[in-house]
Amino acid sequence: MHGSDRRPRTPEPPTTAVRLGALAVALTALAATALVGCEPAPPGAPGAAVAAVQPPPAADPADQPALWAFYRQKPTWTACGDLQCATLSVPMDYARPQDGRTFTLPLIRAVATDPARRTGSLVFNPGGPGGSGVQHLSSGGLDSFGPAARAHFDIVGFDPRGVAGSRPAVDCTGPDDAPEQGQGAADAPAVPLYPRTDAERRAALADADRSTAACASRSGPILPHVGTLDAARDLDVLRAALGDERLTYLGWSYGTYLGTVYAEQFPRRVRALVLDGAVDPSLDWRQRILSQGRGFRKAVDDYAENCSVVVKKACPEATPDGIRRLVEELFAKAAGHALRVKGSSEPLDESVLLAAITLSMYSPESQWQELSEALTAARAGDGAKLAAIAGQDAPAEDGGTDGAGDAVAAGGAGEPAGEQPRDNGADVLSAVNCLDVPHPTDPQAYWDLLDEAYRDSGVHGASVVLADLGCRTWPAGSQQPHRVSAEGLPPVLVVGTTGDAPTPYAEAQSLAAQLPGGMLLTNRGLGHTAYGRGNQCVTDAVDGYLVDLRPVPAGTAC
Repeated sequence: MHGSDRRPRTPEPPTTAVRLGALAVALTALAATALVGCEPAPPGAPGAAVAAVQPPPAADPADQPALWAFYRQKPTWTACGDLQCATLSVPMDYARPQDGRTFTLPLIRAVATDPARRTGSLVFNPGGPGGSGVQHLSSGGLDSFGPAARAHFDIVGFDPRGVAGSRPAVDCTGPDDAPEQGQGAADAPAVPLYPRTDAERRAALADADRSTAACASRSGPILPHVGTLDAARDLDVLRAALGDERLTYLGWSYGTYLGTVYAEQFPRRVRALVLDGAVDPSLDWRQRILSQGRGFRKAVDDYAENCSVVVKKACPEATPDGIRRLVEELFAKAAGHALRVKGSSEPLDESVLLAAITLSMYSPESQWQELSEALTAARAGDGAKLAAIAGQDAPAEDGGTDGAGDAVAAGGAGEPAGEQPRDNGADVLSAVNCLDVPHPTDPQAYWDLLDEAYRDSGVHGASVVLADLGCRTWPAGSQQPHRVSAEGLPPVLVVGTTGDAPTPYAEAQSLAAQLPGGMLLTNRGLGHTAYGRGNQCVTDAVDGYLVDLRPVPAGTAC
C-alpha cells in the first residue's frame, strides 16, 4: 500500500482501506505537534546553496502540439474566503490528449505573505492516495507550513485526478439497490480480520469482488487513468499554468511517491522537492504490506511504552505490559462477542477496534489521550468512544468548515454553490494502489501472504492483505517496483520519522539513498510525518532548503 493522507489539527476519520467496511478508514493520516525537540546539526556548510541544474532540454511534453492547449492554460483565480480558487483542465489519457476527455481539477492557493520576496509557487500534496489538497488548505492546513515558506511562496493545493472535487471523480458506492446487489450481500457474515477457514476466505473474496464491481459500474471508464504516472503529468501541467519554470513541491506520505514519480519523468524541471514520510518505490506489493503491518504493530508497542509520558495518568493501565494485555483482551473479546455501543444498534467488532487503534497512531500528542480514555471505557464494556474514533458514527456528509472552508463549499473551487464534493479517499486509495503496484491475480498468493503477515505482525498485517484483495481483478498499470532513476535531478530532501507507522523510517532511508544527491533529515519521534507538527528544528531545515536551497548535512537529526 501507499502511505496515508496527512492533515493538520484535530484528527478526522481518514479514508483508507483496511476493513471492507469500518476498517476502510484505518490507515489514513494527519499530523499536529511534535513530541521531540531538536539537536544541533552536524558540522557542515549550512550557508552553501544547492547547485543549480541546467534548463530542461528543448524536447519535452510542453512542446508537443497535442498538449499545447493544456500547458498554456492560465487559471482564473477568484476569492474564496481568505484564499483563492481556480480550476485546471488535464487530458484524461495522455496518449490521446485530443480525444476530448479531460479531468477538471480544483485548485486553491494562499498567496505569499511577503510579495516583495516571492520566489514562486510551492505545490503540495497532503497524502492518500485520495487526499484533497483543497480541503487541506481550506480547513486550516496553512498552519502546516513554516513562516519562511509562507512568506516566499504561494502555497498551492489541488485535488488530484479522480479525487474529491475532481470532475469526474472516482465513485465506488453501490447503486441505489445495493441491498439487492450480490445476492445476499447484506446478510453475509462479517469477515474476520484473519480469515482462516475456506468459508471465511470465500467471504473475503466475495466482499472484495463486490467492491470492485461497484467501482467498475460507476467509474469503469476512468479507473485506468487515475494512477500516479498520470497524476505526475498533471503536476507538470500545473507547474506551467502557475508560470514556474521549475517545480517547488512538498509531499507528505503518498505525496512523496507522487513527487518521486514526477522527479523521474521531469528531473530537470525540479527546483526543490521535500518528501516527508517516504514511500519506497523499490518495494513490491508483498514487501509494502509487510512493512506497513510491522510499522503499525510497532506503533502500538510505542503507545504502550510511552503512554505514561504522553498522557500521564489517563493511561488505561499502569504499565506497558498491562496496556498490551488490555489491547489483546479487547481484540479477543470483540472477535467473539462484539462490544456494545451506547446509543447505537451497531456493536463494535474487531475491525472497528483495529480502525480506532490504527487511526490513533498518526498523531500521538493529539490522539493518545482520547484513545486511552476509549480503551478504559471499553474495558468496562462500552465501545462507544472507540467507535467514535473509528468514525463508525460519523455523518455521511461533513457539516462544513469555518472561514475559508465555507467559501470553498459555496463554490469557490469550481463546485456548485452549496455542494461539497464527497470524500472518496477510500475509493481512490484502492484504485491508485492497484494501478501503481502490480498485484497477483491468484487468490492463493494472498492467502500465503496473509498467513505470513499474521505471523509477522498479527491483525495489523493481516488487515492490509485483505484491503488489497480487490486488486486481483482491478485495472493494472504499467509501473513496476524499481529503484529511482532520475538523471539531472537536483538534491532532494527526504524527511523520515523514526516512529512513523504508515511509512516506516527505513523507507525514508532507502529513498534518500536512491535519489541523486538525496538528503535525509531524521525526526526522532513518534507519529506520521514531521513537517508542520511544531518541531522548530524540522521547520528550519525544510524552510531553509525550500527558500534558499540550503543543503541539509548528512546525519542531521531533530
